[in-house]
Amino acid sequence: MKRQTRLWIAAALMLAAAGAASAGTVQVSYQEPDKFIDVPFWEQDRAQLLKELTAHFEHLGKQLPANQQLKITVTEIDLAGRVEPRRNTLRDIRILRGGADWPTMQLKYALEEEGKVLASGESNLNNMDYLHGINHYRSGDLLRYEKPMLDNWFKATFKVPTQLSKK
Repeated sequence: MKRQTRLWIAAALMLAAAGAASAGTVQVSYQEPDKFIDVPFWEQDRAQLLKELTAHFEHLGKQLPANQQLKITVTEIDLAGRVEPRRNTLRDIRILRGGADWPTMQLKYALEEEGKVLASGESNLNNMDYLHGINHYRSGDLLRYEKPMLDNWFKATFKVPTQLSKK
């Protein structure tokens, strides 16, 4: 590999590391997740859903200034659609009808900077129009209909631009 190419790669990696280091941080907790209205029944599936939800909050937190910390406590989740059991497999199926089955989420949050609370509150999120409009998340995404709702809440609450999709 040419020396100049290696220098460009090293510079790009340093810029990426600097960008990651300058991002805000997010701490997510779940208040009694076993009692949420709508999370997968199987523990493994529930853990995966909460892991992906935490990762999305962390992704959004990268839009915050480096010295800010966002603490979120999710108190309720109702995913888009309705879960119906399947007889031939252990996996349930999610049916989306576009009626009164929109995603909702309740959460508490506090945005802090150097120990000082900049913003805090409780939010009841919902996306009644989840099947209409443009959705930038891939069809196989577990939280495809919930992520745009979270993106809109984050942008409106913290007045920062959000990236439409993670990948």
